[in-house]
This record gives sequence, structure tokens and C-alpha cells, in this order.
Amino acid sequence: MATHTQETGADASERAWMDRAITLATDSVADGGGPFGALVVKDGEIVATGTNQVTSTLDPTAHAEVSAMRAACKELGAFSLDGCALITSCEPCPMCLAAALWARLDRVVHCADRYDAAAAGFDDRAFHELFDRKPRSMWPLTVERLDAPNRTAPFDAWRAAADRVGY
Repeated sequence: MATHTQETGADASERAWMDRAITLATDSVADGGGPFGALVVKDGEIVATGTNQVTSTLDPTAHAEVSAMRAACKELGAFSLDGCALITSCEPCPMCLAAALWARLDRVVHCADRYDAAAAGFDDRAFHELFDRKPRSMWPLTVERLDAPNRTAPFDAWRAAADRVGY
């Protein structure tokens, strides 16, 4: 089964980081969490780690990758993770991939893939397929636009703000 990723020529550090992500994921299960672990690396050092906390925090966005990125941003005192890599025990779902793009990570390295996750009952394939192949008319939720005369007011305020910080 092919994925949309490429095989990395991992060095010893990357393999050690991946082992750490897998250990985080396995320990998360023992602690009652989901079987996912991730870490953010910069300049050869682990900046932050994260595990899946969806059920423990009742937050559907608390995936391991997002948790690690949030912790890394706090640790680095920045909202951009450029110069960093995300090492994760499993192929990120579309939400986590989008978060990685917004975080400006240099790269993402994963081990297990969406098919391994599906075999364990985490069928993110359906979400990947929504973005990969299905027109929005076939999605299980509707996405609608409601026009309002002041729809650009927040953007107008943003453009006018002298102290804005671009991202």
C-alpha cells in the first residue's frame, strides 16, 4: 500500500528520535491515552514532546503532533517552528499536517502510516480521502458561506493595526 510520503535516509539521531516517539506513544497507551507520540527537534536537540491527549483532555485537536508543536512553541517563545523537524510515531492526519504547515516546520518524519493506524481502529484514511479525492458535496459535514456586509471588518482592522505581527 503506497502512501504519499517518501522514505528518509535516516541517520542514527533520527532513528533514536523515532524510537523516543514510539516509546512516548506506547507509554501513552499505558497511561490511558492514544497510541501516538511526537517530538520537535531543532539543531539536533529535542525541544518538546507530545502524546495523544484527546480522551484525557476531551479535546479532539490534542493529537500528539499538535501537543508537541504547542509545547515547542512555548519552549522556544515563538509561533513559528522554522528550522525544526517533527518526528512522529505515525503518519500525521490532515489536521496535523495543516498544523505543521502553519508552524512552518522544515520537515515531518513518521514511522507507522495511515494503514497501520486503520488496522488498529484509527481510520484516518477517511479524512485523507476527503482531502485527496472527494468533492465537498460528498463530505460528512457541510461547509457553507454566509455573506455579511462587514465580512472584511476583522481584516480591515488587521491591515490598519500598526503593531500587527505577521505570520
